[in-house]
Amino acid sequence: MFLVLGRTIKESLINFWRNGWLSVAAVSVMIFSLFTISVLFVITETSSNILRTVQERVNVSVYFKSDVSEENISKAKSELENYSEVKSVEYVSKEKALEDFKNNNANEPAIIKSLEELGENPLLASLVVKAKSPDQYESVAAYLAEAPFKEDVSRVNYGKNKEIIEKLNRIVAEIKKIGSVLAVLLAGISILIIFNTIRITIYTHRQEIEVMRLVGASNTFIRLPFIFEGIIYGAIASVISMGLLFLSVRFTAQYFPSIVLPENLFSFYLKNFFFLLGLQLAIGTFLGIFSSFIAMRKYLKV
Repeated sequence: MFLVLGRTIKESLINFWRNGWLSVAAVSVMIFSLFTISVLFVITETSSNILRTVQERVNVSVYFKSDVSEENISKAKSELENYSEVKSVEYVSKEKALEDFKNNNANEPAIIKSLEELGENPLLASLVVKAKSPDQYESVAAYLAEAPFKEDVSRVNYGKNKEIIEKLNRIVAEIKKIGSVLAVLLAGISILIIFNTIRITIYTHRQEIEVMRLVGASNTFIRLPFIFEGIIYGAIASVISMGLLFLSVRFTAQYFPSIVLPENLFSFYLKNFFFLLGLQLAIGTFLGIFSSFIAMRKYLKV
C-alpha cells in the first residue's frame, strides 16, 4: 500500500513539474481564488467585530428640558428601568454633563473660554439608556416617543446611532456579496485550468496508461497520480496564499488602530491562522480533486 502511494505521489510530482507553465497558471489562479476567500473571511469578521463594538457603545440619550425638576427626571428613570427591554439607565446631571464636556475639550481653550463667558451651564440633564440587545433600541425609541414624560423631553439622540448601525450593516452585506461572487468566479476559473492541465497530462501519458492497462494495473493505480496532482495544486496554492495573506495583513494592520478595531488586525490573523490554513487547504484540495475527477471521467476511460 505504502509502495503504491509512494510511486503515485512521485508520478504526480513529475507530472506537475513537466506541465511547466500550465502548472504555474493553475496554481496562480487558485492562489488568487484562495486569497480572495481568506480576505473575504478576514474583512467580514473584522467588519462584524467593528459592528459589534459600535453596537455595544450605542445608547439612547434622553435630554430633558432645562426647567424639568430632578424629581420628575427620577420618575422618568424609574419608568424606563421598569421597561422590559431596558438593561440600564444612568442619570447625568447638568453639572456632570458640564464636567464631562470640559474634560473632553480640555485641549480646546476657545471652547472653554466661551463657556466661561456664558456664565451659566448651557447643557441639559439626561438619561443614558442601554437596551438588553442592539436590536431592541428601535423598540426603546418607540416607547420614548409615547412615554408619559415625553412632554419633558427636549430631544432623543437615537436617530444618528441608528443610521450608523444600518450603514455598517449595509457595508458588511455588500462586502460579503461582492467577495462571494469574486471567490466563486475565481474558483470556477481554477477548476477550468486544472481540468485542462490534467486533460493534457492524460493525453501526454496515453501510451503509458495503455501499457499499464495491458499489464493489469488497477483503475485506482492509474487514477491516483492525477488525483494527487490535483491535491498538489491545492496544497501549493494554499501555502502561498497564506504567505500573501500574512504580508497583506502585516502591511495593512498599521492603518487600523485600536479605536477602529477591538483587536489588532495582525493578532486576529495569528489567532485564526490554523483555521484559515485548514480552510484554504480544504478548499484548495477539493478544487484540485474535483477538477481531476472531471478530467478523468471525461478523458480517462479505465
